[in-house]
Amino acid sequence: MRVLGIDPGLTRCGVGVVEGVAGRPLTMIGAGVVRTPSDAELGDRLVAIEQGVEQWLDEHSPGYVAVERVFAQHNVRTVMGTAQASAIAMLCAARRGIPVALHTPSEVKAAVTGTGRADKAQVGAMVTRLLRLDAPPKPADAADALALAICHIWRAPAQNRLQQAVAAHRTSGASRMPGASRTSVVPGTPGTSRTPGAAGASRTPSTPSTSGTPRTLKGRTA
Repeated sequence: MRVLGIDPGLTRCGVGVVEGVAGRPLTMIGAGVVRTPSDAELGDRLVAIEQGVEQWLDEHSPGYVAVERVFAQHNVRTVMGTAQASAIAMLCAARRGIPVALHTPSEVKAAVTGTGRADKAQVGAMVTRLLRLDAPPKPADAADALALAICHIWRAPAQNRLQQAVAAHRTSGASRMPGASRTSVVPGTPGTSRTPGAAGASRTPSTPSTSGTPRTLKGRTA
């Protein structure tokens, strides 16, 4: 499995490619950042990010793309830029038909370091160890992108099993035929049943018997 991890950012967009499978040693294929000048127009910066991501997709041909999920921050301007860069990354992958997965920062930190509250230095140190590198990747955005790729490789098997279970549940639910007929027991009559909708059927009133001899009135025959 080859995964391109993307740590979205408007000024520095971290990118990192990791190859391997869960439970086995992983290999770093490449890491870096896509930079845009802070004084450029927003549209030009987004175009630059798109071109940079496309270049990484062309060069490394990943089977999956893992992007950090945008979360709320106090700095609205920062979160807006992150969201815009994230959308560009997802667009580039979706245009090529590459599956995209979103992971929160806490999920990535927990997967790589064992705690969701690890700082950037701890993440960089664990990425260096897991990928058997001589030194932590620089800048930190590149290390974060590699951590995203590692997180996805380790979490993908569990996510696939969950998706398969959900799909199987939906399929079994759709196979059930709604509106199946039911029988209800008539109160007071053990062992008997009636079909819903049969209630209210017409009943024939009883008719006096006409058999037998005529009744005799006083002094005359009826």
